[in-house]
Amino acid sequence: MVERGEVILEVKDLNVAYGAINALQGISFKVCRGEIVALIGANGAGKSTTLRAISGLLRVNSGKILFENRDITGLRAHNIVRLGIAHIPEGRKPFAPLSVYENLRLGAYTINDRDKIFRAMERIFKSFPRLKERLNQPAGTLSGGELQMLATARGLMFQPKLLMLDEPSMGLSPILVNEIFKIIKELNQEGTSILLVEQNAHKALSIAHYAYVLETGRITIEGSGKDLHENPLVRSAYLGT
Repeated sequence: MVERGEVILEVKDLNVAYGAINALQGISFKVCRGEIVALIGANGAGKSTTLRAISGLLRVNSGKILFENRDITGLRAHNIVRLGIAHIPEGRKPFAPLSVYENLRLGAYTINDRDKIFRAMERIFKSFPRLKERLNQPAGTLSGGELQMLATARGLMFQPKLLMLDEPSMGLSPILVNEIFKIIKELNQEGTSILLVEQNAHKALSIAHYAYVLETGRITIEGSGKDLHENPLVRSAYLGT
């Protein structure tokens, strides 16, 4: 049995449907403070749907989402952000004509304190030095890896308690994938709790404290990242061994 700490996010019996299609069928899981928790599974399993439901972008049919023991089910997305949840969606869509600096400032729209914004920006530059080099460059001219860094940094600008990342390695070269996962691990070590949706199961499980396997809208396996990495069923289905 894996010992886990204080729960920051708990999803209970969550059901989400797209018309007649049940995308999530009563899933339950939790993220504890200071953890990296991975959701792995095939395309269409419901991973992105889960994040979108938590962040208020999709209507929940039934079940509960609790954040720091507060029921946030049905709250509007902007109110969920203000509680301390940042959702970095798949696709890394920047405000292309705006500079890197302007994109980062938009990430701090909930903060009115200039000193706090300055400190957040300094922290970003420490984790993402490449963005400092590109500060005045239009975001639309960045490489794929730089766009992922910008998307993640923009979500970190208001210093969230929980960072939800959807497929951060998608479309990146192996070198950039390693760099992104190194940054994710460092952010976690600095105190950010992370819920990670990732098709690269090997990389996800290598940094996850705990993980869940999602299959056609249901959680079928759970355990520590290490245990799932060694699980024969997981290895066969998702690790290619």
